[in-house]
Amino acid sequence: MPQTVVTTIPPITRFFRLLKVDRKQIGNIYLYAVVGGVVALSLPLGIQVIINLIQSGQISTSLTVLVFLVILGMGLAGTLQVLQLVVSEKLQQKIFTRAALEFAFRIPRLKTDTQREHYVPELINRFFDTLMVQKGLSKILLDFSAAGLQVFFGLVLLSLYHPFFILFSLLLVALMFLIFRLTGPIGLATSLKESKYKYEVVHWLEELARSLDTFKLAGNTPLPMERTDKLVGGYLDARDQHFSVLKQQYIYLIGFKVLVAAGLLILGGKLVLDQQMNIGQFVAAEIIIIMVLNSVEKLILSMETIYDVLTSIEKIGNVTDLPLESQAGNRLDTSDATSKGLSITLKNAAAHSLHDNSLFLDNINLSIASGERLCIMGPRNSGKTLLLRLLAGLYQTPKGSISYNGLPASTISLETLRTTLGANLDKNGIFAGSIKENITLGKPDITNETLQEVLQAVSLNEMVEHLPMGYDAKLLPEGRHLSSSAIQKILVARSLAMKPRLLLLENPFDWLAPAETDKLLHYLLDPSQRWTLIVSSRNPELAKRFDRILLLLDGKLQEVTDFASLENETWFHEVFSR
Repeated sequence: MPQTVVTTIPPITRFFRLLKVDRKQIGNIYLYAVVGGVVALSLPLGIQVIINLIQSGQISTSLTVLVFLVILGMGLAGTLQVLQLVVSEKLQQKIFTRAALEFAFRIPRLKTDTQREHYVPELINRFFDTLMVQKGLSKILLDFSAAGLQVFFGLVLLSLYHPFFILFSLLLVALMFLIFRLTGPIGLATSLKESKYKYEVVHWLEELARSLDTFKLAGNTPLPMERTDKLVGGYLDARDQHFSVLKQQYIYLIGFKVLVAAGLLILGGKLVLDQQMNIGQFVAAEIIIIMVLNSVEKLILSMETIYDVLTSIEKIGNVTDLPLESQAGNRLDTSDATSKGLSITLKNAAAHSLHDNSLFLDNINLSIASGERLCIMGPRNSGKTLLLRLLAGLYQTPKGSISYNGLPASTISLETLRTTLGANLDKNGIFAGSIKENITLGKPDITNETLQEVLQAVSLNEMVEHLPMGYDAKLLPEGRHLSSSAIQKILVARSLAMKPRLLLLENPFDWLAPAETDKLLHYLLDPSQRWTLIVSSRNPELAKRFDRILLLLDGKLQEVTDFASLENETWFHEVFSR
């Protein structure tokens, strides 16, 4: 079930931050709205004058000019609306573009600890809230702002007819504020709750799709429908709570419209009878009343859109609020193409367990020379994966220190460190893209010659050559249509193609045939390769071919100096495979 990222920034604050970024375009929209609102009011004023001229029998050139001006005003108001739509469309495109680039920038730089607390692929579903922000913000800026301005200008214009309208206008504004103030926070809270259940339903359906074979082979199991029914029930309850707020606001709207219509009709009629208003002014006032009522209705009906936009911005914040790795620090010198591999020193280093926050590796002391070939052996769950991820800079040691080429890891830019790094670790995977993209990761300095070289090293070149599209053959997410061996080969080829100064490989030989293993091992251990090589393996015969062998047992690291005596231990053949 998806977890909610705890944030401290109120949704309304996020909303105004969003507006601030595009304040120039939004300013243009409001400028067009203000001018359009003023021009729109020329209709009742023009009609008032036209009626007065007709009543007085003054059919002249003035009447023709006045009719022309009223029609021109209507055309100008329409033109301003078109300009608003153009600016709004550009704004929608900018919102989508910024959101996509922001997500693409942040995802690779999320702190590794984030994966312990959240299922990141599920969180990325929040990107779809960008679509709601696009459409909703456009409606708020166009309809809501235009309606608000029409109410304001309409009430101001009514106030010019008689001082009584001033008091009436102030009363209406106070009532509107009271409606929004009392129901607004409740509506936002219920909208956030509704969205939470919506994402729980989506996450469960994604889990069903991800585990398709599991549920197929389970036969007639009620779990998919039972959990879906439970989650949908939670969503419907939350939706009912949210709709009750919307219904309450609409009931207030009906009462508000009745109050406005009755008050202005009664007040306007009395003023006409008392000869404090003429018929033309009364007709114009009624037209303004109709415009105000329609605008108030738009304001109330726009509240659901406002709730949706604020909720969507909050959900997007669930991703953008996740902490990023620091990119500050010194740069490792990678300019020399002939430079040797990195040297690494660990002093009393430690690492927390991948499954909880307990200290699993502790007091690790290790010195690895530049260009050294090192094999780490150990039974399952001994900490090999954790140690490799620590060396890759995915985790920071809570105590002690790690140094690369004599520079403390805490002072090195992680981006620079990983530029010198090639790693095939436990959670690496295939993504949707071509074979070439999956190996080169889009790095332009990896040539086709290098690509061919690493494919031969992992015995994958023949398979690729027989594909109709060769390097450009498309792969499905997680390599769904590939064998486990082919996936492993692509992942190893990816780490080799970087020509790294530090190469970290986790069990790279597990899915290879004996001949393929020997070929890859010969390539890895070739003295012409400049990298420092660290490999984890449970195969003692392969380990013997490395410069040094380290044994990791129960989070403790020890160097193997007498491999023959180690093989005589009773537990050795139980935990290591040949």
